[in-house]
Amino acid sequence: MEIFISGYGKMGRTIEKIVQQRCLPYAGWSEAVCETPADIAAHCVCIDFTTPDAIKANYRFIAENFSAAVIGTTGWGDIADEVKAYFAKCGKTLVYASNFSIGVNMLFAATEYIAKIAAKFGSYKPSIEEIHHIHKLDAPSGTAKSLGAIVDSAMSCQTPIGSQRIGEVCGIHTITWESDCDKIVLSHEAFSREGLASGAIEAALMAQKVKGVFEFKELMFSE
Repeated sequence: MEIFISGYGKMGRTIEKIVQQRCLPYAGWSEAVCETPADIAAHCVCIDFTTPDAIKANYRFIAENFSAAVIGTTGWGDIADEVKAYFAKCGKTLVYASNFSIGVNMLFAATEYIAKIAAKFGSYKPSIEEIHHIHKLDAPSGTAKSLGAIVDSAMSCQTPIGSQRIGEVCGIHTITWESDCDKIVLSHEAFSREGLASGAIEAALMAQKVKGVFEFKELMFSE
């Protein structure tokens, strides 16, 4: 099975570079995925890094025609249930995540662990801060929203999220739990897009071996 890239922006080009460096089967890329010939799509995993509007316009075609899909685009949470249900209806594998970085998914796991402990005591107030480059369209980031959902679920609260857009910062996410006595801080800083790209490629390789709809962390932490 070959990798096909939907969206040829900075992320798409980074994914292509790593795919070629690793000599993985590669079918090419497109800025108009719905124009992909069916005979090519049928034996490809589609890795999508486009825009929320593009996902909303294209997900049916991807589910109907590609063997599997990895969606790294964020900002489509309002139709997430619809998208996941459609892939399931088509019998196609979908792997999605707000962030495909291996390190960020480790951060998700650590956040859940600490939040569950903090919830037992009630004295810790959580907060989240995220910083990204000025070109990022959505705020808060999908990753920050995922972190917030993890904390809110564990602590039955509504965690405040602060967002900043500064220069070319690749991505910094910080979760803080503060009490009158002390403060706990978890943080992840991305140095480049390669962490995201590498994780998305790993997800594409995993998608060839499983059937169903999965959040990336489900596959990452499965034994």
